[in-house]
Amino acid sequence: MTSNGHTHQETHDAKALNIAFIAGIALNTAYVVIEAVFGLIYHSMGLLSDAGHNLSDIAALIISLVAFRLMSHKPDERHTYGYKKFTIQASFINALLLCIAVGAIIMESIQKLIHPVAVDGDAIAWVAAAGVIVNGVTTWLFMRNKGHDINIKSATLHMAADTMVSIGVVAGGIIIHFTDWYIIDPIIGFVIALIIAWSMRKLLIESIRMSIDIVPDTVDMPGLEKALVNVDGVESIHHLHVWPLSTVENAMTVHAVINDTSRLDQIITQIKQEAKKFGVSHSTVEAETIASPCRVSSMFDND
Repeated sequence: MTSNGHTHQETHDAKALNIAFIAGIALNTAYVVIEAVFGLIYHSMGLLSDAGHNLSDIAALIISLVAFRLMSHKPDERHTYGYKKFTIQASFINALLLCIAVGAIIMESIQKLIHPVAVDGDAIAWVAAAGVIVNGVTTWLFMRNKGHDINIKSATLHMAADTMVSIGVVAGGIIIHFTDWYIIDPIIGFVIALIIAWSMRKLLIESIRMSIDIVPDTVDMPGLEKALVNVDGVESIHHLHVWPLSTVENAMTVHAVINDTSRLDQIITQIKQEAKKFGVSHSTVEAETIASPCRVSSMFDND
């Protein structure tokens, strides 16, 4: 595919994601209003608390949307890498919001297990069914475009988790309608909270690692080091550092000892091309000669 083809595809994907964010925010805002209204009408703490939980999802979508748009801003003299790093912070914030939501669901479920509350099963089932549609559509919009961006994945997980919650609430409402077993409501909530916690653990760990500039799991450091050393004209390398610029881009700096200075530009270009094969899109290479290498030559050194 030509570079113009890549640009067209990237523009199309960006528009699709922008639509997904706006649609998700609009749909979930409308659903929160519906939940809150019906919760007040039927005196359902379950619906009211879920409306509060869904507010956190709207906040998560807004945070992800802001990060997504900031990512396209060009660098300037004060922000030489642009605003791409905010996508990592957004994924971390969203992971924390999921933790808070899970904690709230567990606490509420435990409270209802201790003190069961009579609820209207029909009302809960119908309102939750609307939630399945809203969250399911939003999840589908993101699933089409999530790719390898953990910021988008975090938004997708939020919506998928809400879809699961809504399905569980529908099932609970139906069971309560036919049996009056009100204890079913907190049991379903507790099980769903555990499922969400299990699903989000990798997202939380990955976002923490990226926020403190640990090498992303997608980058094979031993393989990268070997590939760079094997570049024709490279005697050795040191001061090799890789870190995430954003949730989809990685950067690298490396010192390379060159044994053929007449091919310096060609060797540096080859080093950068090899780095791209390992998911590193932005490389800075400092060339040295065998006669004047750096003092430290270990890969894992202190600058």
